[in-house]
Amino acid sequence: MTFHLITIFPEIFDSYLKEGILRRAQLKEKVVFKVYDLRDFTADKHRTVDDTPYGGGPGMVLKIEPIYKCLEEIKKEIKRDNSKAKIKILLTSAKGSQFNQAKAEEWKKLTDLIIICGRYEGVDERVAQKLVDQEISVGQYVLTGGELPALIIVDVVTRLVPDVLGNEESLSCESHSSEATSDYPVYTKPEVFNNWKVPKVLLSGNHGKISQWRKEQRRDI
Repeated sequence: MTFHLITIFPEIFDSYLKEGILRRAQLKEKVVFKVYDLRDFTADKHRTVDDTPYGGGPGMVLKIEPIYKCLEEIKKEIKRDNSKAKIKILLTSAKGSQFNQAKAEEWKKLTDLIIICGRYEGVDERVAQKLVDQEISVGQYVLTGGELPALIIVDVVTRLVPDVLGNEESLSCESHSSEATSDYPVYTKPEVFNNWKVPKVLLSGNHGKISQWRKEQRRDI
C-alpha cells in the first residue's frame, strides 16, 4: 500500500515516518510513503500556494491550482505502475466526517491513499467539491494544519495492513480494535512498586481466572 501525502511542510513527516511500526512496515515492503511539497507544483518564482479569500476575510486560502497539478501527477504515476489501482483521495478538514477504526478497516484494502493536508485558514472549496472523495476530521477541535491528522490516519491504517504487526493477537485484541469498546488494566514488572502491588490473579497462572478478571475490569473507552 502506498500513502501519498501532500503538504506545504514536508519536513514535518521526516521523523515520524522513520520510527517504530511505520519504519518496520517500510522495511517489510508492506507500505510506501511518498511526501509531496505542494510548492513544487506552482508556476511562479515565489512558489505561491495560497492567496487572500474572495469576498474578504482573515487569513490565506490554499489555492486549487497546485493541488490539482499535484493530484494529476500522482494519479499518472499510480496508473503507470498499476492500471487496476484502488485509490482514495482525502482532504483533512475540521468540518470533515469523523475518522474512526471502521474507516481505517475500509481503507486498508486500497492500493493508494492520497491525503491532502489542509490548513486552518482554509482550502479553496473547489478542492473539496471537485477533487477529493472525502473530507476527513480527526476530532472536534481546530489544528494549525492537516499534517498531524494525516499522520494519525497513516498510523492507524498501516497497523491494519496484513503482516505489518508481528503479533496478530495484539491487533485483534487491542483496545481500539473495531470489535472492542472497552479495555482492561495491564501491568508489568516490578511486581511491587512503592508498595503498589500487581493483582494476585495476574500472577496465578490460571488463564481462566485471568480472563474472567479482565472481563470484570473492562472499562469503556
